[in-house]
Amino acid sequence: MTDGFLYTTPLDPRAQPLIEALTWEYETRYGNYWGEPAGAEMTRYPAELFAPPHGAFVLLMRDGMAIAGGAFKRYDERTAELKRVWTHIDLRRQGLARVVLAELETQAARQGYSRIYLTTGFRQPEAASLYLSTGYTALFDTTVDPEIHGSLPFEKDISALAAIAPEPIRRTG
Repeated sequence: MTDGFLYTTPLDPRAQPLIEALTWEYETRYGNYWGEPAGAEMTRYPAELFAPPHGAFVLLMRDGMAIAGGAFKRYDERTAELKRVWTHIDLRRQGLARVVLAELETQAARQGYSRIYLTTGFRQPEAASLYLSTGYTALFDTTVDPEIHGSLPFEKDISALAAIAPEPIRRTG
Protein backbone atom coordinates (compact mmCIF):
# COMPACT_ATOMS: atom_id res chain seq x y z
CA MET A 1 0.00 0.00 0.00
CA THR A 2 1.66 3.17 -1.24
CA ASP A 3 0.14 6.63 -1.01
CA GLY A 4 0.98 9.26 -3.60
CA PHE A 5 -0.20 12.66 -4.74
CA LEU A 6 -2.08 13.24 -7.95
CA TYR A 7 -2.25 16.82 -9.22
CA THR A 8 -5.47 17.13 -11.18
CA THR A 9 -8.68 19.20 -11.26
CA PRO A 10 -12.02 19.06 -9.44
CA LEU A 11 -13.46 17.78 -12.74
CA ASP A 12 -11.37 14.58 -12.65
CA PRO A 13 -13.67 11.57 -12.07
CA ARG A 14 -11.24 10.38 -9.36
CA ALA A 15 -12.07 13.56 -7.44
CA GLN A 16 -15.81 12.90 -7.41
CA PRO A 17 -15.83 10.81 -4.20
CA LEU A 18 -14.06 13.71 -2.46
CA ILE A 19 -16.50 16.29 -3.85
CA GLU A 20 -19.55 14.19 -2.99
CA ALA A 21 -18.35 13.37 0.53
CA LEU A 22 -17.41 16.97 1.26
CA THR A 23 -20.77 18.19 -0.05
CA TRP A 24 -22.52 15.68 2.23
CA GLU A 25 -20.35 16.86 5.14
CA TYR A 26 -21.31 20.50 4.58
CA GLU A 27 -24.99 19.61 4.16
CA THR A 28 -25.16 17.55 7.36
CA ARG A 29 -23.21 20.08 9.46
CA TYR A 30 -24.72 23.32 8.15
CA GLY A 31 -27.89 22.64 6.16
CA ASN A 32 -29.19 26.06 5.05
CA TYR A 33 -27.43 27.99 7.82
CA TRP A 34 -26.11 30.61 5.36
CA GLY A 35 -29.40 30.97 3.49
CA GLU A 36 -28.52 28.53 0.72
CA PRO A 37 -27.76 24.82 0.60
CA ALA A 38 -24.35 24.21 2.16
CA GLY A 39 -23.36 22.23 -0.92
CA ALA A 40 -23.48 25.46 -2.93
CA GLU A 41 -19.96 26.09 -1.64
CA MET A 42 -18.74 23.17 -3.77
CA THR A 43 -19.81 24.85 -7.01
CA ARG A 44 -19.04 28.44 -6.04
CA TYR A 45 -15.69 28.56 -7.86
CA PRO A 46 -14.88 27.37 -11.38
CA ALA A 47 -12.39 24.50 -11.62
CA GLU A 48 -9.92 26.71 -13.50
CA LEU A 49 -9.22 28.66 -10.29
CA PHE A 50 -7.66 25.50 -8.83
CA ALA A 51 -5.18 25.06 -11.69
CA PRO A 52 -1.67 26.41 -12.23
CA PRO A 53 -0.29 28.96 -12.45
CA HIS A 54 -2.43 30.42 -9.64
CA GLY A 55 -3.95 27.35 -8.04
CA ALA A 56 -3.64 23.62 -7.50
CA PHE A 57 -5.90 20.66 -6.77
CA VAL A 58 -4.33 17.56 -5.27
CA LEU A 59 -5.61 14.13 -4.34
CA LEU A 60 -3.84 11.75 -2.00
CA MET A 61 -4.29 8.40 -3.73
CA ARG A 62 -4.12 4.89 -2.32
CA ASP A 63 -4.67 1.86 -4.53
CA GLY A 64 -6.25 4.03 -7.21
CA MET A 65 -8.70 5.75 -4.85
CA ALA A 66 -8.74 9.27 -3.46
CA ILE A 67 -8.34 9.03 0.32
CA ALA A 68 -7.73 12.73 1.01
CA GLY A 69 -7.24 15.93 -0.89
CA GLY A 70 -7.35 19.67 -1.01
CA ALA A 71 -6.84 22.71 -3.17
CA PHE A 72 -5.83 26.31 -3.25
CA LYS A 73 -6.59 29.28 -5.42
CA ARG A 74 -5.16 32.77 -5.67
CA TYR A 75 -6.35 35.12 -2.92
CA ASP A 76 -4.00 37.96 -3.78
CA GLU A 77 -0.54 38.37 -5.30
CA ARG A 78 1.30 36.81 -2.35
CA THR A 79 -1.50 34.73 -0.79
CA ALA A 80 -2.99 31.36 -1.68
CA GLU A 81 -6.40 30.49 -0.25
CA LEU A 82 -6.85 26.88 0.84
CA LYS A 83 -10.12 25.17 -0.04
CA ARG A 84 -11.56 21.65 0.04
CA VAL A 85 -9.17 20.03 2.53
CA TRP A 86 -10.77 16.66 3.18
CA THR A 87 -10.03 13.13 4.42
CA HIS A 88 -12.14 10.04 3.71
CA ILE A 89 -14.47 9.54 6.66
CA ASP A 90 -13.18 5.98 7.30
CA LEU A 91 -9.54 7.12 7.37
CA ARG A 92 -9.66 10.08 9.71
CA ARG A 93 -7.36 10.56 12.72
CA GLN A 94 -4.41 9.03 10.85
CA GLY A 95 -2.62 12.26 9.95
CA LEU A 96 -3.71 12.31 6.30
CA ALA A 97 -5.03 15.88 6.47
CA ARG A 98 -1.65 16.99 7.83
CA VAL A 99 0.07 15.29 4.89
CA VAL A 100 -2.25 17.04 2.41
CA LEU A 101 -1.86 20.35 4.21
CA ALA A 102 1.94 20.12 4.07
CA GLU A 103 1.81 19.29 0.35
CA LEU A 104 -0.51 22.21 -0.39
CA GLU A 105 1.71 24.61 1.55
CA THR A 106 4.80 23.40 -0.29
CA GLN A 107 3.09 23.62 -3.67
CA ALA A 108 1.84 27.12 -2.90
CA ALA A 109 5.44 28.12 -2.12
CA ARG A 110 6.59 26.51 -5.40
CA GLN A 111 4.05 28.69 -7.20
CA GLY A 112 5.40 31.84 -5.59
CA TYR A 113 3.07 32.40 -2.66
CA SER A 114 4.45 33.46 0.73
CA ARG A 115 1.22 33.33 2.74
CA ILE A 116 -1.75 30.99 3.12
CA TYR A 117 -5.23 32.18 4.04
CA LEU A 118 -8.23 29.96 4.71
CA THR A 119 -11.58 29.84 6.38
CA THR A 120 -13.36 26.94 7.97
CA GLY A 121 -16.82 26.71 9.43
CA PHE A 122 -17.65 27.00 13.11
CA ARG A 123 -19.08 23.47 13.11
CA GLN A 124 -15.74 21.96 12.09
CA PRO A 125 -13.73 21.98 15.33
CA GLU A 126 -11.41 19.26 14.07
CA ALA A 127 -10.42 21.49 11.15
CA ALA A 128 -9.82 24.49 13.43
CA SER A 129 -7.71 22.27 15.69
CA LEU A 130 -5.69 21.02 12.69
CA TYR A 131 -4.88 24.53 11.55
CA LEU A 132 -3.95 25.76 15.02
CA SER A 133 -1.73 22.71 15.61
CA THR A 134 0.12 23.21 12.30
CA GLY A 135 1.19 26.80 12.84
CA TYR A 136 -1.76 28.79 11.53
CA THR A 137 -2.79 31.96 13.31
CA ALA A 138 -6.48 32.40 14.11
CA LEU A 139 -7.80 35.70 12.78
CA PHE A 140 -10.75 35.58 15.19
CA ASP A 141 -11.28 35.51 18.93
CA THR A 142 -10.73 31.90 19.99
CA THR A 143 -12.12 32.56 23.49
CA VAL A 144 -15.74 32.96 22.39
CA ASP A 145 -18.25 30.53 20.93
CA PRO A 146 -17.16 29.94 17.30
CA GLU A 147 -20.77 30.24 16.09
CA ILE A 148 -20.56 33.97 16.82
CA HIS A 149 -18.05 34.21 13.98
CA GLY A 150 -19.68 31.74 11.58
CA SER A 151 -16.61 31.54 9.39
CA LEU A 152 -13.26 31.04 11.09
CA PRO A 153 -10.33 32.64 9.19
CA PHE A 154 -6.69 31.59 9.58
CA GLU A 155 -3.37 32.60 8.05
CA LYS A 156 0.15 31.24 7.89
CA ASP A 157 3.44 32.66 6.63
CA ILE A 158 5.04 30.11 4.29
CA SER A 159 7.84 32.29 2.96
CA ALA A 160 10.47 29.99 4.51
CA LEU A 161 9.22 27.13 2.31
CA ALA A 162 10.15 28.91 -0.91
CA ALA A 163 13.85 28.14 -0.51
CA ILE A 164 13.35 24.43 0.18
CA ALA A 165 10.32 23.51 -1.95
CA PRO A 166 11.40 20.77 -4.40
CA GLU A 167 9.28 19.91 -7.39
CA PRO A 168 6.50 17.45 -6.55
CA ILE A 169 6.66 13.78 -7.38
CA ARG A 170 3.59 13.34 -9.50
CA ARG A 171 1.77 10.06 -9.57
CA THR A 172 -1.09 9.11 -11.82
CA GLY A 173 -2.17 6.01 -9.89
